[in-house]
Amino acid sequence: MPAAVTAIERAGRRALGAADAAVNRLYGWRYNPLYQSGTIVVAMFLVLLATGLWLLLFYRVGAPWTSVARLTANPWTGNWVRGLHRYASDAAIVATAVHAVRMVVQHRFWGPRALAWLSGIVLVGLVLVLGWTGYVMVWDTFGQRLAIEGARFLDALPILSEPIGRAFTGERAIPGAFFFLNLFVHVALPLGLGLVLWVHLSRLARPTLLPPKRLGWTIVGLLTAVAVLWPLEMAPVADPFFLPASVPADYFFAFWLPWSRGVSAGAAWLGGGLVVVALLLVPRFSRGERVRRPPSEVDEAICTGCWQCFHDCPYDAIRMVERTDGRAAHVARVSPDLCVSCGICAGSCAPMGVGPTGRTGRDQLEEVRDFLASADRVPGEIVAITCAHGALAAGDGLGRAGAVVYPVDCVGNLHTSVIELALRGGAGGVLVLSCPPRDCRNREGPKWTGERIYHDRDAELQARVDRRRVAVAYAGPGEVREAVDAVERLKATVAAMEVPEPDADLDLVAICESVAPLEAP
Repeated sequence: MPAAVTAIERAGRRALGAADAAVNRLYGWRYNPLYQSGTIVVAMFLVLLATGLWLLLFYRVGAPWTSVARLTANPWTGNWVRGLHRYASDAAIVATAVHAVRMVVQHRFWGPRALAWLSGIVLVGLVLVLGWTGYVMVWDTFGQRLAIEGARFLDALPILSEPIGRAFTGERAIPGAFFFLNLFVHVALPLGLGLVLWVHLSRLARPTLLPPKRLGWTIVGLLTAVAVLWPLEMAPVADPFFLPASVPADYFFAFWLPWSRGVSAGAAWLGGGLVVVALLLVPRFSRGERVRRPPSEVDEAICTGCWQCFHDCPYDAIRMVERTDGRAAHVARVSPDLCVSCGICAGSCAPMGVGPTGRTGRDQLEEVRDFLASADRVPGEIVAITCAHGALAAGDGLGRAGAVVYPVDCVGNLHTSVIELALRGGAGGVLVLSCPPRDCRNREGPKWTGERIYHDRDAELQARVDRRRVAVAYAGPGEVREAVDAVERLKATVAAMEVPEPDADLDLVAICESVAPLEAP
């Protein structure tokens, strides 16, 4: 990859990490809107549906501008509802842009995730068309300008016998069918948008559609307050015989307008088409696609048919099938086309029979044994198991705080036996530093790891492990201070405890193999 592209990626990650850290300090990770950009778009869509249905009751196809003006003049049941409709649509565009940037910076758009990226581009296109038709329905000077631009684009295509642009020259009145068509498209497109949204989420298990209630209602309340405090005003009615000195515009939806008006329709089609094609090809030429990790595999001789990997997989890439070897249990099978190689299945498998090559539970035990055998290890030290995409960026700070860093690709991939082996190998405490749960690149890694450590979810941390020596904390790549504070807290907890005697001879693999087979419905 060119050095310039690598530098841009690195700068993007730093900027995103700094922004996330700043917002976390203000609101906490649970209510960080940057983590919730995708769900905020869905919430805004619901607001638009509710306000749009109300506004539709007062809209008249035969008198578009007049009916909207009458509605806007009503401060109680019209103006603020229309304002909320307008500001929610702008907020949806902003949240969509944030969501797209996050996906690109975090490399969550290639391989099996490419379908979400491609359908996301279609969703953006539908939203822009919805905004276009909505403004044309008002039929003010801005709506007229959008209609004229749209007609200019369509007239450049050899599909109609008569130029559409003639309808806006003033030779004759705008036909009512034009406004009815805009209304029909504006009302019908949300159905298509819902279908594409289903495709967008189709490869996710347990997709989260809405932000936390407190955050969602706060955003709606703020937008409502803006609609009340800054009421909308009507732009002049569209008039083909009047050229206004200026036209108020919503550039959240018409950001392309200043450029398109300065070029021919053919050049606009070519430029827009090239942008769309480039966006569609982003997953194909991404670095992640070129170095894609192999999918998870199942050692069927070890699989006990417990169904846990099936339940924990965030991407529905694992299914359970009947065995053909005579054993009375199911066996896990991985769909390579759906697997993103997150490794969460490896962390969920008690007998360590599933996971990506080199990252199964057994591979992890071998790695931690090598780690403990290093001459640099000191009895009683704090081992910070850090996510490579998050707190690993705080590695220098963790070292200065007295912790030794043990990086993993995702804490969801972490088998709890690694924690036990580290403690039995002489570590004074183990700190699992995870990305905030709402910003895990593999969606549910922190959630399942916390369940395995504290709530006996398979593959659970065994009861024989002293929980006082184990801690879980959340820190993103820009939260060095938070990561260091977590180390200090664990150090203070274990300081009054005896330094453990190293005992790395325990055969945890044998213990895991003794787990009895389970059968789930």
